[in-house]
Amino acid sequence: MADFLPPVSVGDVLRAVRDGYENLVLIDGYFHGVPSVWHKEIMYALSLNIGVAGCSSMGALRAAELWPYGMAGSGRIFEAYRDGTHESDDEVAVLHGDGESGYRCASEPLVNIRHGLGLARRAGVVSAALERQLVARARALFYADRHWSRVVADLAGLTGSEDEAARLRRFLRETDTDLKRADAIETLWRIADGDLRRPEMVEDFTFEETHSFLVLRMAEGMN
Repeated sequence: MADFLPPVSVGDVLRAVRDGYENLVLIDGYFHGVPSVWHKEIMYALSLNIGVAGCSSMGALRAAELWPYGMAGSGRIFEAYRDGTHESDDEVAVLHGDGESGYRCASEPLVNIRHGLGLARRAGVVSAALERQLVARARALFYADRHWSRVVADLAGLTGSEDEAARLRRFLRETDTDLKRADAIETLWRIADGDLRRPEMVEDFTFEETHSFLVLRMAEGMN
């Protein structure tokens, strides 16, 4: 039995600790306009032997940063951040709606565009050279302006061929390119199967309570 909560932001992990959760999985999270979840509150949970795992988006970022301290990571996006293949936070950034919309995405994350174009190349829909050009163009955009429709339009502009653009458009309709979603589903299944465990800590740590953390704890009603 799991509770599904909104994208994580500052204070949410502390509230989960306060409310007695023993295992947490961070997937999506706020970062633009709302303070992101603190590393400090995750490390606080870890210091209490609460299991914390991350994948897909903000969860993958925090897991890549904190796995040496015992935060579990899962999925290809986490692995890419951990291994240094991805370095920029905006790889996973998306524009999304509010709770009433179900936090529906209104843009496409760069990790999904990379993944989808890789699938298209392997299927013979685009060449390796076009894949690189299209990824570079998507990467140059502000995260909220990334859409598959823009990628298809860029392909038409680069090749001068509406037929090639139509092939890619058809491929995208017929293919699941949502790597973030796939990683989240895989992670939840791994946890359900008992296959995702807390990693051995590379860096032993003693949790130090700073003034800022104490203020956050008090704001959440924790003594």
